[in-house]
Amino acid sequence: MDAGFRSYWRTLGPEPSRIVMDSPPDKEDVRPWLRIRAMLEAAGVRVPQVLAEDAATGFLLLEDLGADTYLHVIHADNADALFDDAITQLLRLQAAPVPDDFPAYDEPLLLRELRLFDEWYLGRHLALVLDDSDLQRLERVHRVLIDAALAQPQVLVHRDFMPRNLMPASDGPAVLDFQDAVRGPIAYDPTCLFKDAFLSWPVERIHGWLDRYHARAAEAGLPVPSLERFRRDADLIGVHRHLKVIGIFARLHHRDAKPKYLQDVPRFFAYLDDVLPKYPELAPLAELIATRVKPAIKEYGHWTEGTAEDATR
Repeated sequence: MDAGFRSYWRTLGPEPSRIVMDSPPDKEDVRPWLRIRAMLEAAGVRVPQVLAEDAATGFLLLEDLGADTYLHVIHADNADALFDDAITQLLRLQAAPVPDDFPAYDEPLLLRELRLFDEWYLGRHLALVLDDSDLQRLERVHRVLIDAALAQPQVLVHRDFMPRNLMPASDGPAVLDFQDAVRGPIAYDPTCLFKDAFLSWPVERIHGWLDRYHARAAEAGLPVPSLERFRRDADLIGVHRHLKVIGIFARLHHRDAKPKYLQDVPRFFAYLDDVLPKYPELAPLAELIATRVKPAIKEYGHWTEGTAEDATR
């Protein structure tokens, strides 16, 4: 989510051009990126080629995959084909063996992410002071979402498998930004892919793509549950991600002086509005949003202190 310390530089002069990754060791150790890249490559996932490395100083020389990501090139007419290629890479990623010492999407991490919404969006951005009833509502929903995530089949999870992190390539797409991967719920990455942070699709197409992913995952031997159960898992882990990303976007604005991301917050409330009415166990969150959050947004006057020019799309 653009919160890291890595920077990328394209070489000039002799062709082909290369990309230099600068990852300051005291701020963002490049070795986890290299470790996960090796895991993914061994599993057949298309990842950037590393041409030279100096992990001690945080410099890597990478192939140049161009300037455009999926986010730049995808549109209504080519989305089916591009997403089918993305699913191919995702299935390979999810089939990758996960080492015993690999970090897990465990309860502390799930709860820490959910509280980003409480702390940064509700508390910092909207200046909401939650009473005991509000806090109890959030705690009940947190419990539902965490239990649902932990009950899913567990596989390697990218955590940001979305168009902005996929690069068109003849043998790809190439997968980027995988350094935060964990062992976690199987529905997380496909939900992330189709309910994008920066691009909205009609609900019917999203449902069709999730069903297509499920069919291909089952055919590939991945541990997906029944389609009905998978749809529920995707909805619930989606609610978790939507809350987390709203919190991250507020944090990027207030802590890191990056206001443009708040322009995409309405997209995530639209995702929530679509899903929450389907699940009685999520009614406390729907009530909180209806009675406290949306009135605060209306009183605030607009979604963000930024301007339309800050928007990424």
